[in-house]
Amino acid sequence: MRQALPEAMRARDKAAVSALRSTLAALDNAEAVPVGEAGTRGSALEQSPVGAGATEMVRRELSECGVVDIVRAEVAERLRFAEQLTAPVHADRVARLRAEAAVLLRFLDDRGTP
Repeated sequence: MRQALPEAMRARDKAAVSALRSTLAALDNAEAVPVGEAGTRGSALEQSPVGAGATEMVRRELSECGVVDIVRAEVAERLRFAEQLTAPVHADRVARLRAEAAVLLRFLDDRGTP
């Protein structure tokens, strides 16, 4: 997906760029270590695990199954929202949400999963 983003940007494919950016952000968030797991070093700002003086933490590594689950959730979210937009004035937004879902589904199909 990270390789597909620059290609979508060059092709000016707005639906693909939007879908890929938000899904990559969701994956990055899932790999982040919660602040509670980082532990605290003290009450002073320079001793806190976030902010000034923050140190790098080793990120979680998602399994392929975890990545697939997140991508499926992103697809489901878009399709669910598209179903909720029934007014004709939202037709363009519905089409874009479905196009974004289709972009993400191609990545799931490439892995041999539905």
